[in-house]
Amino acid sequence: MLLSPLPTAASWTHRGVRVGFEVLFAGAGWLRGRTSAREGGATWYVGYDITVDADWATESVHAVNSTVSGDLEVVLTRSPDGRWTVNGVARPDLDGCRDVDFESSAVTNTLPVHRLPFVPGTAVDVPAAFVQAEDLTVVRLEQRYTLTSSGEHGHVFHYESATFDFECELTFDASGLVLDYPGIATRDR
Repeated sequence: MLLSPLPTAASWTHRGVRVGFEVLFAGAGWLRGRTSAREGGATWYVGYDITVDADWATESVHAVNSTVSGDLEVVLTRSPDGRWTVNGVARPDLDGCRDVDFESSAVTNTLPVHRLPFVPGTAVDVPAAFVQAEDLTVVRLEQRYTLTSSGEHGHVFHYESATFDFECELTFDASGLVLDYPGIATRDR
C-alpha cells in the first residue's frame, strides 16, 4: 500500500458522538492538532503535539485539555525499547504499544496506517496508548485494522476495538488521513 505525502494542513467536522471541529498541521516527524467539541454535557478543547520516528512510531506526545474547570496537561514518551511513561511515571501496561490514539481526534488513526505494511484481508492488532478527551486519562486501547481495499485515491480499513466493543469501516485518502469515521468525523479539507 503506497501513501502520498501528508498535506501540511487538514480539517474535520465532528458529528454524531460529538459536535465540533478539528484541525491538523503536519511536518516531517510531527503532527500538531486542535479539537474543540461538545460531547453530551461536556464541552472541551484538546490540543496535541505528537513526534514520530522515521517509521511513524510515536516518540513523544504533549496534550492540553481545557474545560470550564481549567486546564489539564499530559506528557507521554515512548523509549526506543518500547517502554512508556505518562507524566514521568512508568506505564508497563502500555508496553507493546507503538502508537498514541486520541479520543478527541480522527487524525491519530493515520499512525498505524503509515507505519505498517498492511496486506489486504489480513487483520493486524495495533494496541495504542489511548488519551481520553475529557480528562486526559491514558489507558491501553486494544484495536485491530484490516485493509479491505486500496487504490490510488484511497484506502478502506475494517476497524475494531475490543476495548470499546466498537467496529466500523474507516475510509482514508491517498495520504493516509481519515476521510470518514462513521459517527465521529468527516474530513472537510
